[in-house]
Amino acid sequence: MSDQLIPADYASWLADLKSRIQRSRTQAALAVNQELMRLYHHIGSEILARQSRQGWGAKVMTAWRRPACGLPGHEGPVCLQPQVYEYFAELCPSLQIGPATC
Repeated sequence: MSDQLIPADYASWLADLKSRIQRSRTQAALAVNQELMRLYHHIGSEILARQSRQGWGAKVMTAWRRPACGLPGHEGPVCLQPQVYEYFAELCPSLQIGPATC
């Protein structure tokens, strides 16, 4: 293809397109992270509530951890312990995602 066939504004259009793609990827990653934060907070809140209402203790948490670690994305060393969810729910009792989180 000859350089004469490429429009003069092609380079700036391509740069704008690449920038837009990167912004969209970043926004998508932030949206996924926000939803995961809501999920983790919900799990932690549920654990704390059940510990309070039903007296859940270490045996229940050990039993819960085994099947929870078998969920997709929670295999092996990346499997979060129930205490991580609990701590998150205690640290941020009224989850608000944004600049003033917790």
